[in-house]
Amino acid sequence: MNTETSPFELTLPVEPADIDELGHVNNVAYLRWVQDVAVAHWRTVASAAEQARLWWIVVRHEIDYKHPAYLGDRIVAKTWVGTASRIRFERHTELLRESDRCLLAKARTLWCPIDAATGKPASVGPDIRARFSVAEEA
Repeated sequence: MNTETSPFELTLPVEPADIDELGHVNNVAYLRWVQDVAVAHWRTVASAAEQARLWWIVVRHEIDYKHPAYLGDRIVAKTWVGTASRIRFERHTELLRESDRCLLAKARTLWCPIDAATGKPASVGPDIRARFSVAEEA
């Protein structure tokens, strides 16, 4: 596996605005982190031309919440692309507490590439799929 298809990691602090009335991180913050790490991964690996040509939209999110996070925690968001077709990328994300690497949540998100000029779904060639995905669909 090359470094581009190896899991990409981003460390994020838990901010006061992330805390809900129960005193732990709100589910919406986890969803934001899932999206933030996906965008950071794309911007790190894709060329400037690819970023200008392709945008991404979410088709589906699935999140399993395992353990709560609290103010003062630092979160390691770890992501990788599983199967990818011309118009659908399956992205996996794990959210871990940095101090003990406890799995707080895991997500599976389906992303669709869209043409930045037209706003319509765009076919992604094998070169991009090979750089991002660990498994390619036929």
